[in-house]
Amino acid sequence: MYVSTLQIADFRNIKEADVRLKNGINILYGQNAQGKTNFLESVYLCATGRSHRTKFEKELIGFEKKEAHVRVYVNKKNTAEKIDVHIKKDEKKGIAVNGVPLKKIGDLFGVLYAVIFSPEDLQLIKSSPGERRKFMDMELCQLSRVYYHNLQQYYKILKQRNNLLKEISKNPSLEDTLFVWDSQLISFGTKIISARENFVKLINDIASRRHNEITDGKECLSVVYKPNCMTENFEKKLAENIKRDIFLGSTSCGPHKDDMSFLINGSEVKTYGSQGQQRTAALSAKLAEIEIVKMETGETPLLLLDDVLSELDGSRQLYLMESIKDIQTIITCTGIEDSIKKYADNAAIFNVENGVIKEI
Repeated sequence: MYVSTLQIADFRNIKEADVRLKNGINILYGQNAQGKTNFLESVYLCATGRSHRTKFEKELIGFEKKEAHVRVYVNKKNTAEKIDVHIKKDEKKGIAVNGVPLKKIGDLFGVLYAVIFSPEDLQLIKSSPGERRKFMDMELCQLSRVYYHNLQQYYKILKQRNNLLKEISKNPSLEDTLFVWDSQLISFGTKIISARENFVKLINDIASRRHNEITDGKECLSVVYKPNCMTENFEKKLAENIKRDIFLGSTSCGPHKDDMSFLINGSEVKTYGSQGQQRTAALSAKLAEIEIVKMETGETPLLLLDDVLSELDGSRQLYLMESIKDIQTIITCTGIEDSIKKYADNAAIFNVENGVIKEI
């Protein structure tokens, strides 16, 4: 799988672009705030239906413009696909595949697989549990439309249950209706827990091998799923926490409280790891993410590297570049780093300045 062409109109500071990408390494270079990350964001939007930077889609529309449009052409082993994303200020976002409008974002998953690696991802280890849940969910949603459906339903029901909990504090008789939401929450929640558990096992198997290679066997990485509750005791924990939940007006247990942990030689990286160890663990997890997409789908995902090389030391830069040399990759950087100069001869190189993208 690879992206052959990306067409953009009035997306952030990119007024117009028609870019032919190479099925290999593509390098976008330029000064900061010129539009490099906006370019990657537009690709990721076509893969997942959402931005990795903002929840507010109006921000994606160019200054003083009423709408933005992104179109991407995807070549697969046996087919070719066209994805269109249309964002308007006063209307719901429109997504179409091969000219056919999609009713749900979930129908987009699987058309284009993309893995993005940004400086923020290097903070995965020490960031909040919410960021690690997002890491699990974004990958699982791309891999499984069923997971996306279960996740959407779970959060809808969670919202309804929380609203009811607030009402119960005013009208205690409503407590008898909680079971309606609890049974649905358990049904969808247990499916999410099971999927995350299997996913983290895969991440652990691959990331531990990657980490071992990067550190020349000096460090052993373990990635552990830390569910707030297990599938077999979710119902029991909900029942035990009813009084507390009513007092708080929110649901205190369930997969919306999950986390995952990274250990090096048995010690928590978040607490005891150096910055270098934290970054190596995050790099290993991202490389594992790519391998899982290959394993589960048979397709190689598009890799988006947003100014990550400048955040890694020389040996990690070299390992990353060697690991992705057979993957279509879009790299953004302020200049051609030493680590990618040897790959530049076979790469497509673009200069980005004030939202204008020119191939060199």
